[in-house]
Amino acid sequence: MPERNAHNDGTQRSDAAGSKAHKSKADIELDEIVHAPARLLIMATLSVVNSADFNFLLKQTELTRGNLSSHLSRLEQAGYVEIRKEFVEKIPRTLIRLSDKGFAAFEQYRRNMTQMLDK
Repeated sequence: MPERNAHNDGTQRSDAAGSKAHKSKADIELDEIVHAPARLLIMATLSVVNSADFNFLLKQTELTRGNLSSHLSRLEQAGYVEIRKEFVEKIPRTLIRLSDKGFAAFEQYRRNMTQMLDK
């Protein structure tokens, strides 16, 4: 299999040629909020359920409580998730769902990644 920066004849591409190939992909913008691996995993999980409680997300993502909480806060600040706290028989429960804005951002991210990988 040829190297990424090599021509079919085995010679190396110059930096200018390599950056041109990269530049065409750079035209596709990726949402930095969604692009972070942990947040991408959270959003992908939430995209297939109506809502999830904190413990479900904890198990699905295998993140630590603090890490999950931190990423959820960032997603909430961006308006990508809605977090609702409630009590069920005096036990606190945190429900998380993608907002309409979050679902749209996730779908756009998927389209952009597909376009980038297809180039």
